[in-house]
Amino acid sequence: MNENYFHLDENRFHNHIDPHKKASSFSDIILGGQDGLVNVLGVVLGIAAATSDPHIVMVAGLAATFAESVSMGAVAYTSTLADIDYYEAERAREYRHINQAPHIEKNEIREIYSRKGFTGELLDRIVDTITANEDVWVAVMMSEEHQIVQADRSDAARSALIVGVSAIVGSLIPLMPFIFLPVTTSMWVSVLITALVLYGVGAYKARMMVGRPFRSGVEMAVIGTVSALVGYAVGALLKVNP
Repeated sequence: MNENYFHLDENRFHNHIDPHKKASSFSDIILGGQDGLVNVLGVVLGIAAATSDPHIVMVAGLAATFAESVSMGAVAYTSTLADIDYYEAERAREYRHINQAPHIEKNEIREIYSRKGFTGELLDRIVDTITANEDVWVAVMMSEEHQIVQADRSDAARSALIVGVSAIVGSLIPLMPFIFLPVTTSMWVSVLITALVLYGVGAYKARMMVGRPFRSGVEMAVIGTVSALVGYAVGALLKVNP
């Protein structure tokens, strides 16, 4: 069989069947969607338990939906900027350390690669190669010692957008039953739908990343549903009498 066939098959497997996962975007989607689902479900359950007025439930749910999406997007944006600032501060500190105490920093590189199993002449060559270039030296220290990676401001905007949109989509799911069904029925239908969606997200996350799909799905469904039921408990406790 033609050797090129095997190369094509390898490329197909690498790029299509088992591609590298875009973990950051996926985490942002999970963060925004799950937060929107759970928080808005808690709000609508609490309002429904307190008033049983479908108009008030929808107004409160929509208000929570858009406030939540803006808030989550802003948090994602500012937290990413904070990560950028932290990275730059640590990077500048490493440059200072290399200039002020190069022998100590060189020994740290040696220890890092010694722990990876390199010894003798090969370890010496690795250390000498890395420390021959100051930028490479600092980059290795950032990734290996501090285990942080560089982001930029476009990452902050992208993260904010993904989290915000995911929060809106997630928030609208528990509101859907209240459009078509009576409030009392809608409450439990909303809980069921949300639990199923959370289960699906948890199982998909485990399948895409690492973990057991069934266990991950059940954990996410239980944690999210119990958290949302706190809103119902508060609404039932503070029920408004007509």
